[in-house]
Amino acid sequence: MDIGHLSLLFKICAADDWSAAVAKGAYEGSADDRRDGFIHLSAADQLPRTLEAHFADETHLVLVAFEAAALGSGLKWEPSRAGDLFPHLYGPLPASAALWVRRIPDEHRDDFLKRLRP
Repeated sequence: MDIGHLSLLFKICAADDWSAAVAKGAYEGSADDRRDGFIHLSAADQLPRTLEAHFADETHLVLVAFEAAALGSGLKWEPSRAGDLFPHLYGPLPASAALWVRRIPDEHRDDFLKRLRP
């Protein structure tokens, strides 16, 4: 699967949190998401940096893929502290919109990201 497709966006979250979201029907965000008032998403080229900066010490994570168009008008591209544009979703993330879910290994994460490309 080619994660470089421009219309795909990704959420990295705890596997248990995603399982709860599927049961509930929507992901309402991590503590950081709720604090900031939106759900932090990443484009494919942002995934390595996001994993390193925000999830380096976390385990039992999943990567969830979404088609950007399926997220509706609550999706906004906004500058981060460094000025790069990141996708932010204002509102819950519908679990039914997930295209696929992959477990992120606790080690060798760069290899994991490379394997997602054809």
